[in-house]
Formats: sequence, structure tokens, C-alpha cells
Amino acid sequence: MQVQMQREDIIPILRIQTTVLKEMVNFMIDRGFIQLLPVITSKVTDPLGPDPGSSVVAIPRIRYYDEELVLTQSMILHKQLAVARGLERIFIMSPNVRLEDKRRRNTGKHLFEFTQMDFEIAGAEMKDIFSLVEDLIIHIIKTVKSENKEELEELGREIRVPQKPFPVYTTHELEERYGKDWEINASADHREPFWAVCFKREFYDREDPENPGHFRNYDLIYPEGFGEALSGGEREWRYERITERIRRDGLDERFFSPYLEVARQGILIPSAGAGIGVERLIRFLSGKKHVGDVQLFRRVPGEPILF
Repeated sequence: MQVQMQREDIIPILRIQTTVLKEMVNFMIDRGFIQLLPVITSKVTDPLGPDPGSSVVAIPRIRYYDEELVLTQSMILHKQLAVARGLERIFIMSPNVRLEDKRRRNTGKHLFEFTQMDFEIAGAEMKDIFSLVEDLIIHIIKTVKSENKEELEELGREIRVPQKPFPVYTTHELEERYGKDWEINASADHREPFWAVCFKREFYDREDPENPGHFRNYDLIYPEGFGEALSGGEREWRYERITERIRRDGLDERFFSPYLEVARQGILIPSAGAGIGVERLIRFLSGKKHVGDVQLFRRVPGEPILF
């Protein structure tokens, strides 16, 4: 097995990554966001279900004295609490551990340890998130094309600057046109990013009040076969609806008891947000076949860990 630091192309990839991280942070701060530090251990975390895109085989757990803790799979529940405390616009460069099924080894887009830029906005709706993310993606692509021209040439990568607004499709439309594996096929069929809306996912994503069984959530999909870039949604904040969804999904309410107590007290508020996978963005910008190719220390499901 090849050690990543021996690969000649890892240096231009990491230079592009440095530009991306700098621009992500500056972009969000310039738009009034407060940066929070990540939470690594918690009493409760994102269940990642019933998300059809998830294949997590276990949640990592640790015992610290008398405390039973888990490693955070995302900071969604913490983000809801943060905006409820009056932090109206927040973001976190958040490391996540998701122990994906080893059969995801060859998808090209799965890691079991990765970083995402997680953000949340109090009182926001889908359209607000779409506008912000489109501005961010366009800004990053323009900046990388300008500041990392030599690196892109070294990697043999040409990137189009997309036009705003990005196309929007429902998952029902995409499945009807491209079949069950619509993400792969639709991504390969497009030359610019697009939005997919309405996924049957976790209890914290808001169900459309005017269309029961449909959901106010979304994924951003990269073109050229690179697949999912971002996942997010408008959030459910009402205790009765949250508990109803948890029961419907067959989850153990006891696991979420700290979160449910906050919801029961009426502390949660309407919000919306998303998480943008950093390594997946670097993969798209650098044109690499596998997202593991952009990591100095690979964390691909099913691969041996060298360091």
C-alpha cells in the first residue's frame, strides 16, 4: 500500500485545501457568523437514520469515569441548542467519526473520519441556505482558480464556475428520471451543481406542514459524477413532533433524553443549516477519483490504517 505522503500530487492538493479552509472561514465571518469550536464527545449525537444514504455499522462509545459518551457523528443537535441560546448565525469546522460499512470502500466518496463545515441560522428557510451556499461555492471556485492556478494545472484539472441559482429537483423527480441510484446517474449527467430536495431522513428535519410525508430538507450534488456535497434541512423544534418522529423511526427515546428535555421545555427554535464535507469539496476541486486521495492520512472504510 502506498503511503500518501510519498505521492507527488498530495502537495498541490493540500495547497488547494489550505485556500479552501481560509476562504470558508473568512466567507462565513464576513457574513456575520460566529465560529464555534467542535464538540468531539457527547451524551447524544446524530443517529444518521432513517437516512438511506447512511451505512454506519456502529456509534463509537467511550466510558470516562461514570460517564457513557459517544463520538459525535455530526453537530446537528448541538447547533440547534446553540442558535436557541441566541447565537443566530454559527459555523464549526467539525471533525466527524462515522464507522461506515466496509463495502463503502470503493464508492469514491466515503470516509469514516472527515471534517465538515457545519453551520446553522436561526429562523432561516431553504431559500436562505440555497443562496448562501451558492455564493460560497462560487466564491471558492473563483478563488481556487485564481490562487491555485499552478496546482490545478499540475493536477490537470479544469473547473467551471457555476451560475446562480443552481437547479432544484425533488428526489421524486430524480428517481423517476434516473432510477433508484439517481445521485450517481444525475451527478454524472450534470455539468453544474444542483439541489435535491425532500428526503425521508432524521427526526430533526422538518416535515412540510402543507404536504405531510414530504420534508423541508436538501442535498447539494456536485456535477461530473462527484456526488453529494452537502446535506441539510429546516429543523423541527416542537417537542411533540420530535418525539412522534423518533417513535416512528423506531429509535430509543432514552438515548436522546438530554435533547428531548430541552425540546420539552420549549427552548428550541426554528432554524435551518447544513454540513459541507471539506474532503469532498477538495476532491471535486482537484478532480481526484477517490475522496481518500485528498487525505494525507487516509480514513477509507475497509482499508488498513497505516498511521
